[in-house]
Amino acid sequence: MRSFAFAVAYWALSIGYGLTAAFAALIPGRDATAAVIRAYVRRMVQAMRILAGIRIKVRGKERVPTGAFIIASKHQSWGDGFATYDQFDDLAFVTGDHLEKFPLLGTVLRKLGAIVVNNCGGREARDSLKQSGATAHREGRRILIYPEGNLAKVGEKFRYRSGVWHMYRDFDMPVVPLATNLGLFWPQEEYRKHPGTATLEFLDPIPTGLGKDEFLARLEEVVEGKTAELIAEARGGPVTPNVRVLAPDEAAKAAKREAAMA
Repeated sequence: MRSFAFAVAYWALSIGYGLTAAFAALIPGRDATAAVIRAYVRRMVQAMRILAGIRIKVRGKERVPTGAFIIASKHQSWGDGFATYDQFDDLAFVTGDHLEKFPLLGTVLRKLGAIVVNNCGGREARDSLKQSGATAHREGRRILIYPEGNLAKVGEKFRYRSGVWHMYRDFDMPVVPLATNLGLFWPQEEYRKHPGTATLEFLDPIPTGLGKDEFLARLEEVVEGKTAELIAEARGGPVTPNVRVLAPDEAAKAAKREAAMA
C-alpha cells in the first residue's frame, strides 16, 4: 500500500510541477524555474517520508566547503537526486541526454543549467561536461555528478568514469565524495519501497592537484568503502565490499564482441 501511495504521489507531483516548471521556463532568467524545482524536490522528499516511510538522515554536512565544488555520489536509487538536491539551494547536476526525450523536460533542464551529456560517453560527453560545467563554475554553483554513470544495485559497483576527473582538473575545484544506502529502501527505479532510515554521508573533500589514476582510485575507495559501511549499518550485519560488475554499455559491447567471434 505504501508503494502504491507513493507511486500516485510521485506521478502527480512530477506531472504537476513539471508543467509548472515548463511555464516558468518561459520567464527570463533561472530563478523562477529553480524555485519550482526546489519546491518539487521538497515535496518529493516529504512524500518519501510520509507515504513510503523512507526518512533521510544526513551526516558530514560540516565537511562541505564554502564556494563552488563538485559532489561525486554513489548512485543506487532514483531517489538519490531528490535527497541530494534537497540539501542545497542551487545545485547544477550532470544527467544523461535520455531525459531530453521527455516532452518539455529538455527545456526545463536547459533553463536550470543542468549539464546534459551523451549517455554513450566519449569525446562528445567530455566536451559537454567541459562547456556546461564551465558555466556552472563561473556562477559559483555546486555540481552533482554520478561517476559510475549508472544506477548500481546494492552490493555492486561499476567502473568509475573519467568525466569527474576532467571537471576536477579543468575547474580546479575540490571534490566532495558522497556515500549512501538509499538503495536499500528505494532500489534503483523499482516500484516497491521499503520503509526505514536511509543515510547520506558527505566525506572529506579531495583536494585539487591529484593525477587521474590517483584521484579516481581515491574517490572509488572512499565512496565504495563508506557505502558498504552504511549498508552494513542499516542491515545490522558485517561490512561486505561492493562487487565490480560490467556497466550496461560495457556489457553490450562485450556481448557484441562475443557475437562477432561466434
